[in-house]
Amino acid sequence: MRTLARLLFAAVLTLAAAPAQAQTYDPNYPICLQTFGRAGGYIDCSYTSMGPCRLTASARAAMCIVNPYYTGANSSRRLRQRATGSRF
Repeated sequence: MRTLARLLFAAVLTLAAAPAQAQTYDPNYPICLQTFGRAGGYIDCSYTSMGPCRLTASARAAMCIVNPYYTGANSSRRLRQRATGSRF
């Protein structure tokens, strides 16, 4: 009986879990627009500089943030330099 109760409890917990969200940060762009709203907000990482992002964010409940997951154009070169200790 206890095993059945534990199994049922585990099934209920599994079904009640919230669905996972996808990654919101695009590592290809350095600037993101974060919007806020009553029904929730979103993050749009499609800006190459602060200027266009600030124009989009003006007069809205939004702000521009630096993308913490931005990989950069030369990220693989930088990693190789760190690993080998060379500068070129």
